[in-house]
Amino acid sequence: MAHYQKLLRISTTGKNFQNITAKIAAIVAESGVETGLCTLFLRHTSASLVIQENADPDVLIDLANFMAKLVPESDKYIHDAEGADDMPAHIRTALTHTSEHIPINSGHLVLGTWQGIYIWEHRQRSHTRELVVHISD
Repeated sequence: MAHYQKLLRISTTGKNFQNITAKIAAIVAESGVETGLCTLFLRHTSASLVIQENADPDVLIDLANFMAKLVPESDKYIHDAEGADDMPAHIRTALTHTSEHIPINSGHLVLGTWQGIYIWEHRQRSHTRELVVHISD
């Protein structure tokens, strides 16, 4: 079994969704793997990976609004070392994912027509996030 691995550093612009599908697809192509599995691992506890709607941006807005209601920012958390968004960001990450697995077929990610891969930044300010892309055949 062959393996290919790459570390991506992705700058976020504060609380939002960053579409990284094209970056991941380029790494899959670079790997030369025709049939296999792409594993993504985000090395953080206050941002998430999600596979979500890539056509209508209202879906992402609705998700963000839902999460803001479910896990509001406030000063009621014990852990607030980095501000009112600190602990809520950790909770939001715990409720979502920091890893995803996507099949590869014919050298391409096997995503649905309307699926995109996103880093969901849960913090107010921008960060540089590290994403490990591991491809195996």
